[in-house]
Parts: sequence; structure tokens; C-alpha cells
Amino acid sequence: MTATKGNTRYAQRAFSLPPGATEIVLVRHGASAHVAPGELFPLTDDGWGDPALAPEGERQVEAVTLRLASEAITGLFVSGLRRTLQTAAPLAARLGLEPVVVRDLREVYIGDYEAGVFRIKQSEGDALVARVFAEERWDVIPNAEPIEVFAGRVRSGIETIVAAVGPDAGAVAIVHAGVVAELCRQATGSRPFAFINSDNASITRLVVLNDGRWVLRSFNDTAHLAQLVAEAATSAAATGRVGLTTTA
Repeated sequence: MTATKGNTRYAQRAFSLPPGATEIVLVRHGASAHVAPGELFPLTDDGWGDPALAPEGERQVEAVTLRLASEAITGLFVSGLRRTLQTAAPLAARLGLEPVVVRDLREVYIGDYEAGVFRIKQSEGDALVARVFAEERWDVIPNAEPIEVFAGRVRSGIETIVAAVGPDAGAVAIVHAGVVAELCRQATGSRPFAFINSDNASITRLVVLNDGRWVLRSFNDTAHLAQLVAEAATSAAATGRVGLTTTA
């Protein structure tokens, strides 16, 4: 029997990828190695700090791998920095995918505060770090990457992924906190640092529609990390340590 206007009922529908769209699952890398004055991170040949994962980062990677292992993923991408390669490795093995390096998705270059200096300065209450967050610009740091250059290259990185996997497909990109924040800004038109505080191994979902528009579907999903977060909180309470979120 054909429904009439008077008795038709419309249920809410779950999200499904629009025809021709590409979903990119942005994963912030696992927690990186600890840093201390006199024990800074190694640098890449072109000057980016390049730490490995910390032990807690490795545990986070196990959790996010289990979370994503059953999803329909046709491409796996990394920034090329060591912490993204290590984060991607277990998922690559589970899915049988070879991670593809997209250099444009490297973390923002922070000039004189590279190699872990930013993290140390932040913990010390450095005035220049305070200016970074007050002005919402990385390039107040001497020799840091201009924000307009950073914005352009990360957008190019997303375009590279979309071109590689094509429409009606999903991909995972292992990236950095500053990259996640900038991509969310571009998707939503927010202020620059509105999305700066993504957690290590968190999931953010970006949908690129077939007309080129971007839709932010979710931000900083950490459900898979709940047990690890509880354990870390217990440990921090026992030792009196307080963690700081950084872009490293």
C-alpha cells in the first residue's frame, strides 16, 4: 500500500558517505619520546624534530590499530616523520597496506623551537609560547613556518590523498596535532587554534565531497583509549606529575 502524506513516517538515518566523496580518517600519532634539556630530539636532514614513540605511545598505537582494523580502508598515509611511521606500522600489517609518505602532512615547522625545545619551553611558562597561543600563530617563533605556507601545504596533502584513493573510498592518514588543527580550521572556518588540543592516537574524520567541499564529521575521538587514560591518570596522581599537551 502506498503511503500517503498523512501517515508517512521518516526515521533518522545513520551517516553514510555521500556518492563520490572520500573519507579521510586523521589519526594523531602516538605519544612521542620524552625530552629534556641537553637531550633533544634528533633532526631530519631538513631540520624537523624526529623523535620515536614513547612506550606509552606504543600502547596507544595498539589501541587505535584495533579500533580501525575492521574499517573499509583502501589507503594508508603518513607524514614521513618517524613517529607517524611507527604509528602506522601495526595497522599496515593488519590491513596489508604499504604506508605512503605525504611530506606535505608533516607537523608545522617551529624554527628555533624544534627538536623538543617547544615542549620544554611550554612547561617552563615561556613568554613566546604564550604568544603563540594568544595570537594563534606558530610563526611568532623565530624561523618558524609562516601560517599561510603551512595552511597551503596541508591542504595540498589532503588533495594528494583524495587523488590517490579516489571517490567512494576511505583512507587513514597518520599526522600531527598542528596538522589536525589546521585541517579542522579549513573544514569549518574556525579561528586558527580552535582544534589544537587533539590527543595522541585520537581519531578525527574529514569527508571531502565530490564538489571539493570539506565536512568535519568528528574530532578527537578517543573511545579506544579509555582504559589507557584511566591508567595514566592513576599513575599521575600517584607521582604528582601533570602532563602537557604539545604539538610534538
